[in-house]
Formats: sequence, C-alpha cells, structure tokens
Amino acid sequence: MSVSTVVLSRRFTATRAATRALAEPLSPEDCQVQAAPFASPIKWHLAHTTWFFETFVLACTVKGYRPFHPAFRELFNSYYVGVGPMWERVQRGVLSRPSLADVLEYRAHVDAALGALLARGNVDAGTLERIERGLHHEEQHQELILTDLKYLLGCNPLSPVYREGSSLAHAAAMELEWLGFPGGIAEIGHGGGSFAFDNETPRHRVFLEPFGLASRAVTNAEWLVFVDARGYARPELWMSEGWDAVRAHGWTAPLHWRQSDDAGHARHGARTEFTLAGERPLDPAQPVCHVSWYEADAFARWSGARLPTEAEWEHAATGIAPTGNLADGGVPHPRAAPAGSGPRQMFGDVWEWTSSAYSPYPGYRPWEGEASEYNGKFMINQLVLRGGSCATPRGHVRASYRNFFAPDARWQFSGVRLARSSR
Repeated sequence: MSVSTVVLSRRFTATRAATRALAEPLSPEDCQVQAAPFASPIKWHLAHTTWFFETFVLACTVKGYRPFHPAFRELFNSYYVGVGPMWERVQRGVLSRPSLADVLEYRAHVDAALGALLARGNVDAGTLERIERGLHHEEQHQELILTDLKYLLGCNPLSPVYREGSSLAHAAAMELEWLGFPGGIAEIGHGGGSFAFDNETPRHRVFLEPFGLASRAVTNAEWLVFVDARGYARPELWMSEGWDAVRAHGWTAPLHWRQSDDAGHARHGARTEFTLAGERPLDPAQPVCHVSWYEADAFARWSGARLPTEAEWEHAATGIAPTGNLADGGVPHPRAAPAGSGPRQMFGDVWEWTSSAYSPYPGYRPWEGEASEYNGKFMINQLVLRGGSCATPRGHVRASYRNFFAPDARWQFSGVRLARSSR
C-alpha cells in the first residue's frame, strides 16, 4: 500500500465518520423533513454522499461490484444528467422510504467496499483522484447538513436545540479599520500542488484599481442601525429584483433574527437570534449572517461603500493562513472578530458576498468525464462568496475557493465585508 493510499484511507474513514457524527444528535424525524425546496433532508445528504462514492468509484473500479439497491442510483442522484434520471429535488422530503436505518446500512455497505479497495493498495491514480474529489464533495455536504438543519429547526416554534454551546458568549467588538491596497497586476486562482475544484482554475492575472477593504465583517450592531434607519423600506438602496424580494418575502431583518418580548433583551435592541444552540440574545459584536446578496448590496450602498470583487478579496487574503472560527469550533455560529492588525475573519465565521458574478476564469476547462457537470453548468445567475463560515470543515477553505449562490439565498451563513474604491 502506497503512502498516498494510506493517507487517503485514513481521510476517508475520518470524513465519513464526521458526517455521521453531525447526524448523531438527530431523530429519524429530524432527518426526514425537507423544510424548503432549496434545502434537502439530512437523510438525503447521508445517502447522496454515499451514492457519490458508489457511482463514481466503486461501480467504475471494482469488478463485479453489486450496488446496495438499484433504485438508489436514481433516488440519490443530485444533478448528474449524464448518470441517468434523478428524483426531483423538491420531492426529496417525501421519500419516507428508505428509512434512516436503511440509509445508514447503505453507508456501511459502501464504506466497507471502498475500505477494501483502498486496503488492496494497487489503486490507480485516476481512482485515487476520484476518491479525493468525493471527500471534498462530502465536506461540502457536511456544511449543507448544518445549514439545512438550521433552517429546518428555525422554522419550528419550539426553537429546538441541536447542540448546547458555551462558545456563543458575548465579546467586545473590534473597531473597524480601513485597509488600503495599492492595486496593480495580481494573480488569482489556484496555483496547483494540492486539491482544488475546477472552478478555481486556471491561475491568471487581473488588474486591480487601488481599493480599501474593511478589517472585519459587518456586525449585528451595525446592521441593527441599518434596520432602525428603515433600510428595508427605502427602495432607492436596492436593486430592482432585490426590492421585489423584500416586498414578496416581507424581509425586515436578517433571517433568524426575532423580535423579543423579554425586557431583559432590551440592551440588544429587543432582538434575539435563533442559533443551533437555540434562541439567544442578539450579540451586537458578532458578524451579521444569513443575509442575501440583495441585502448585502443594499447595506453597502447605505454605508457609502460597496462589496469587494472576488479578485480584490482573494488578493487581500493571499498569504493569510486559512484558520479561524470554522466547523470544529463548537456550535456553528459566528464569533466577534479577534483583536489584532490587518484583515481579520478572512476565513471562517461567515461567507462573504462579493460583487462578482460566478463565471468561468479565462481558459477555464471543466473536469473530464462525469465530473464535468460538477461546477461549470452553474456559472450563470449566481454571485460569488469567499472565505468559508463557521459551518465549513477546517481544511476545506483556501484563498482561491469560490462558493456561489443565487442573490436571494439567505439560509447559508452568509455575511458582509465592505470595500471601497480609493479613487
């Protein structure tokens, strides 16, 4: 067994166990419900990540491999048209069968087969590459499990607690500073030498005008001023489609903010916030999260600033270690920016909206084969976010990582870092 195979085998075991651990505190009922068309049941995530390894590794590599259940090829296909038919996304929640126990048995079946494949040691480079891709894919779904779960529990009037957490204690806010960057020619995109998704490549040059970047993310306290200034009622601040969304959905504050009737919460603007540790007083120093691109853009305009481009963001983040408040920090929730100089919170806490449309880099080529559908076909009608969040697995973020969502998406841990032009 080669060293690379040994390392990959350990990572496979650890990654699969981490996904299972996320579902451990949940009941079968928790894992069944689909709270919205854009979210998926936890049970579906557990099955789909297993489907990925079975379909793209075992079925292609292991001679005579027998799928756990032939119908699962369709039920747990997400969007891979080249693989075959798929169950409609908005109907994932009606799949009461297979049961959660059946899905966990499915995971054990695939884990055993893939573990045996890796134990043989003579695994070709192409198969190892597909396994590594599957691990990064599963880490993406670990984050989706937390975000989908939070949206689901946040719809429940009982404000259920997923995990208790002392990590949500209040802290003082760091004063916002403006950091200047001179501009000029910069390089962005993944430079090779380690795993990256195809949408991070190729590395290429961009020209940046001089710009300023906020030293930290926008806080709840700063957003509360925007709310109190009737920012959600001023159409001149909003993109046309954003204003339509405000009126259609009745937005008056970030998702998961609630108005409190408890006088003891008055010092926090009489507001609370739903977290995965239950409902808590709104912490003014923590980064605002669960805001759409429309809201982020309107706030930036109201502030006399703008959102950074993704090239500006990556240029500012280059050379900064991808550490911070990530998914292994306890209960997934943003924390106040730590003291220090230079850019803070570039990784972790909240995904940061940029002004950049999600489009291919110059010279972009999607992965070959079945993986060609992974990213490229979504490069339309989406905006880029950078930096990872408190729900992102540690080791899954880097300066070149490009996340993307539609401009009205709010259920992710998405926040705002302001930028401004220096000319």
